[in-house]
Amino acid sequence: MKIKNLHPWKVTPDEAIEIQRFLKERVSLTDGFPGADLIDTVAGVDVCYRKGSNRALAAAVVLSFPGLEMVDSAVAEGEVGFPYIPGLFSFREIPLLIPALEKLKVEPHLVLADGQGFAHPQRFGLASHLGILTGIPTIGCARSRLIGTHKEPSALKGALAYLYDKGEVIGAVVRTRAHVSPLYVSCGHKISLETAVDYVLKCCTGFRLPEPLRSAHHLGRI
Repeated sequence: MKIKNLHPWKVTPDEAIEIQRFLKERVSLTDGFPGADLIDTVAGVDVCYRKGSNRALAAAVVLSFPGLEMVDSAVAEGEVGFPYIPGLFSFREIPLLIPALEKLKVEPHLVLADGQGFAHPQRFGLASHLGILTGIPTIGCARSRLIGTHKEPSALKGALAYLYDKGEVIGAVVRTRAHVSPLYVSCGHKISLETAVDYVLKCCTGFRLPEPLRSAHHLGRI
């Protein structure tokens, strides 16, 4: 997979925010792929941090769709080069993910990222950033809320409530497994919120996390 080189990664937090504000203008919140019947690969990406060190392992997996069987995978280990600052995770994790993504021999049609997309103070979270760099439709699928308010969805699988910030819908709070904490789903790039929620649910196999992210998480912990 080819990754665009659009900006430096060794930047200050203020410079990172300016990069987000600039690149968010390129984000598309409409579906940018041919159609569901032509999507046959879905990727998941995750970064696992090594306890007691400043190193982390980035993992990328590509699964078939809708079968969700492993097609390709890659990992890359490196030093964490950016501080832990909420809202700036893309500058901490994407430099680690890039080498793993570049090792993939199969380019996926859709990517699920363990992080926010549009549900972000700058409307440009990790999933959106990754989508702009790869040109591939991306979905933000986070386990916790960064910003916004919402009602609690019902306990049934597939239930959702919209996530709002300043009167704007920025994502959806989705129950991916009955009676289990929901996930925060938002558009990354080249995808609508409705389609993003649909794919997240279709990628769930009885667990809270969709299978592409579960597989990437397990691979990164090896």
